Amino acid sequence: MDSGAAPLDQELLERSRAGERGAVDALLARHVDALHGYLRIKLGPALRQHESSLDLVGSVCREVLEGAERFEYRGEAAFRGWLFRAAENKLRDRARHWARAKRDQQRVAPLPDASDAGVAQAYASLAGPLSGAIVREQIERLESAFDALEPEQRELILAHRLRGMSYEQIAAEIGQTPHYTRTLLSRALARLATLLDRA
Repeated sequence: MDSGAAPLDQELLERSRAGERGAVDALLARHVDALHGYLRIKLGPALRQHESSLDLVGSVCREVLEGAERFEYRGEAAFRGWLFRAAENKLRDRARHWARAKRDQQRVAPLPDASDAGVAQAYASLAGPLSGAIVREQIERLESAFDALEPEQRELILAHRLRGMSYEQIAAEIGQTPHYTRTLLSRALARLATLLDRA
């Protein structure tokens, strides 16, 4: 992020607290693609049959907007952290809902989700631009590869590529050194590349 990003976010947040709808939309628009990709990957294959990632994005954004007056701005990284914590809470709630419902997932047809173009945009930071006539196939390959990763590897990639966390931030979260975190992330990305080659 450039050095001008943080003051802009703070200004947008202050304007949003004052009730300026355009400021709220602009603030969230800067993060919505990453949020969408994150939620869709984190849903996993079972929840993707029940939940629309685009609907979840809308729900998370609504909740963040409703709680904006309680957020103390401490930089863009803090705002992104707050946004992605809200996404994690939403995913936990939806997983609990479907676990309680005890639905037969084998008989549930997958929900139609966002357009292929929207999902491709959300995934651009994970595997580069997805384009052409086979975007749907590329999306399915990427999701299958992510689903096959070890949970720790998936979390590392999502933290760095979609949550925008630095090696230092991830290291603090997982209790490792930044150098070792970089090594773990490299291994995770190599594993993802291998899985994509096999798909």
